[in-house]
Amino acid sequence: MPTELEELVGFLGAPQPHIRQIALENVIGYSAHQPAIFKTEGLKPVKDLKALVGSTVANTKNALTCLVNLSSDPNVLNLLAADITFIGLLLKLITTPLPVPPNAPKDLRKPPEAPPAAELGSMLLANLAKHDTFPAKILEMKKSKIEGISQGEMAMDQLMDCFVRGEKDWDYLAYVFADVSRIPQGRKYFITPRSYDSVIPMSKLVVFTEHPSDLRRRGIASTIKNACFDLPTHSSFLSPTQINLLPYLLSPLMGPEEYPEDEMSKLPEDLQLLPPTKKREPEVDILTTHVESILLLATARSGREVLRDSGVYPVLREAHLAVKDEGFRDTIDRVVQVLMADEDPHDPDPEARVLEVEVDEDSDKVIEIL
Repeated sequence: MPTELEELVGFLGAPQPHIRQIALENVIGYSAHQPAIFKTEGLKPVKDLKALVGSTVANTKNALTCLVNLSSDPNVLNLLAADITFIGLLLKLITTPLPVPPNAPKDLRKPPEAPPAAELGSMLLANLAKHDTFPAKILEMKKSKIEGISQGEMAMDQLMDCFVRGEKDWDYLAYVFADVSRIPQGRKYFITPRSYDSVIPMSKLVVFTEHPSDLRRRGIASTIKNACFDLPTHSSFLSPTQINLLPYLLSPLMGPEEYPEDEMSKLPEDLQLLPPTKKREPEVDILTTHVESILLLATARSGREVLRDSGVYPVLREAHLAVKDEGFRDTIDRVVQVLMADEDPHDPDPEARVLEVEVDEDSDKVIEIL
């Protein structure tokens, strides 16, 4: 016999809209603390929640909140990730702003803001991105151009263009990018100029390594690291006239330290005159990810030469002294050993070095709303 809570959840599929709304408002809290009540009858309550997404704004937000919490369950995740129509609706809720009425006052005709459910939609999309089939799927999805937001017709392009606008509603998209970059075709996306704007997506993302949002900093750090597994792209990453990645990796590692003139002169130009108030990235896991990216860039001899000539060692030395974390220091030690070692005239297979570093998956970090 169903419990009272299971009966309440059953009303999510009631034929009367007002009954569905009342039931939804009353079950939100249970999605985090008693998720089992949503997993009855072959996940029918989850399917009912999906059906409520895209109705009213209030219902959409409440249903998305429940689905964000429930998607930590592998069976729920499988159900959601397999529904391409639902993913398309989710993308629309994230990227497409509410229309401005044609007769609206001129002061309302400003650049469109994030849609009302963009943040919750981004959270759920970030959880879906942890499913093995999702990264390849999202890379193939197409959508109509969005006036005022994106001229791209691929879903990933539109997510990118939303993200770079900077509103916090899209912060969680950084985690989507990190998971998409786990697969080779995902890494190719981030390092290939897009046809609609001729810009390399990675060049749009690197500026967020020192953004106020730790969500953005963490997700983009992992995206960069995963992209560094593509060895042929290292020359573009390290070139000052192309992606120019190095300043965006080194700056978070730097604090208020002063460097001798001979060391200062080797640093990338933008990092040579940092103010005494400069603060180092406070999150050790993000710092470690940046050092792992540098380790990947040291895979080939040409990359090591650029790193040596760009003042990487002094920056790592000062970070090693300042950050009291054993794992972080061990990662720095690995980079220093590579940079300070004599070069073998018979350089070992670069692919072998890459295997020493793991792709960032964050598969255990499912977002929940408590």
